[in-house]
Amino acid sequence: MLAMGIISTILGAFAFGIGLTVGLVIGYYLFILPQSNDVKDPDIRPLTELDSKTVQQLIPEIPLWIKNPDYDRIDWLNKFIEYMWPYLDKAICKMAKKIAEPVIAEQIPKYKIDSVDFEALTLGSLPPTFQGMKVYNTEEKELIMELGFKWAANPNILVAAKAFGLKATVQVIDLQVFANPRITLKPLVPSFPCFANIHVSLMEKPHVDLGVKLIGVDVMSIPGLYRFVQELIKDQVANMYLWPKRLEVQIMDPTKAMKKPVGILNVKVLRAMKLKKKDLLGASDPYVKLKLADDKLPSKITTVKHKNLNPEWNEEFTFVVKDPEAQVLHLSVYDWEQVGSHDKMGLNVIPLKDLTPEEPKVLTLDLLKNLNPNDAQNEKSRGQIVIEAEYKPFKDNEVPTNVEDSNSVQKAPKGTLKEGGLLVIIFHEAQDLEGKNHTNPSARLLFRGEERKTKTIKKSRDPRWEEEFQFMLDEPPSNDKIHVEVISTSKRMGLLHPKETLGYVNIHLSDVVNNKRINERYHLIDSKNGRIQIEMQWRSAS
Repeated sequence: MLAMGIISTILGAFAFGIGLTVGLVIGYYLFILPQSNDVKDPDIRPLTELDSKTVQQLIPEIPLWIKNPDYDRIDWLNKFIEYMWPYLDKAICKMAKKIAEPVIAEQIPKYKIDSVDFEALTLGSLPPTFQGMKVYNTEEKELIMELGFKWAANPNILVAAKAFGLKATVQVIDLQVFANPRITLKPLVPSFPCFANIHVSLMEKPHVDLGVKLIGVDVMSIPGLYRFVQELIKDQVANMYLWPKRLEVQIMDPTKAMKKPVGILNVKVLRAMKLKKKDLLGASDPYVKLKLADDKLPSKITTVKHKNLNPEWNEEFTFVVKDPEAQVLHLSVYDWEQVGSHDKMGLNVIPLKDLTPEEPKVLTLDLLKNLNPNDAQNEKSRGQIVIEAEYKPFKDNEVPTNVEDSNSVQKAPKGTLKEGGLLVIIFHEAQDLEGKNHTNPSARLLFRGEERKTKTIKKSRDPRWEEEFQFMLDEPPSNDKIHVEVISTSKRMGLLHPKETLGYVNIHLSDVVNNKRINERYHLIDSKNGRIQIEMQWRSAS
């Protein structure tokens, strides 16, 4: 019985092999051989001479920038790819092989396959082309592009698999891919390459056509198989990447790129000693100004100690730290004057990297004229200042994690009063500004008597500032408003109007407190078409 079973199995396999061979031969003579090999010259005529039915049939082949005016031509990109394609082909194939080989090596033992090797791998001599590109402006920290992608390739991808002493080959020889991908770069960050992630989605099902040879036979010629494989590929790709689904590729850590808060610096100004006399009556009125490098909040100031050369303050301050390896705390001692500018009595700095986390440190610093170590003036005694400093890094559960979502609003820094918070005003850009004599715009912000100002952009009707200002408040600014004014200044000699207003707007903050975040464009009063984009956030402590 065992012998009969073995013989039956062998005869069955033999019969299957004969049947498959006969079927392939018959299919070849019935469906492939009768097809004509004659290729006629194409009929080329201008579009204006074609009838409406013919034009309708040609619409899929017309570039997107012709059919859709909001798509731009990108011939420069196609020329660049065409020139670079021999090098891109080798680089892409090398990278694909490097990625695929470990995956194949991990999977083949499961199927008792001895080896799978790339005997040939090239994408061919025909580069892909982009039919057009459309860019969306969402007024968020992202860049969205939609592309028309077409690629009629002549690749040679030959994969050989060995198992049980036999060898089988699969070869891809022709490939056509038509797709409309949407590529989103987000969030945009101030570190090269200026975006943290790439998101790719397909806006419609792609067209995929390929020729496959199995053991030298064109399997796509088998009736019904071509259509089945084509639809299967379309459906599988669409299930994975058809919008709103997406492929996400991380380029860099957005937390590090955007320099989010990583800790708190607690500073206590204790005292100063042996300060020099600045007043005519033989005394000084000292106070200390503290500023953390790269911190957009205004400097923090102690109280003034009148007529005292050895003052004691014992006043505490808190700073939000974003980069403890690079940031430094600037300390400056001034002599208060009732009239005129205040005289600087000396300064020094504390590098945060010199502080051991979670360990308070008392530092006695000599007051210097400036921070140049080679300046002889620093050898002169100007007194000393005593500071207690402690750096407290956030715990893992305290670090902000959702940094990618530009709509998210952080909490106010630790140490903020329970009813208070942090008001953040971000000047993004302005459009269609126009001055009578010059257009060198800067934005001026007035809030509760404090004034902040962006940098000046010379000779621009559409300036882009991307500057942020912060106000630490003891209570929500529900009944407050900000006054924003765009001004233009010129330093040219002989101008009757070296400074002029390009427009202004008053914005009530109640909506910001209720919604936590607003990002809008405002029409400027006293401006014909001028608009300014301002983002406002209220980061409450609770």
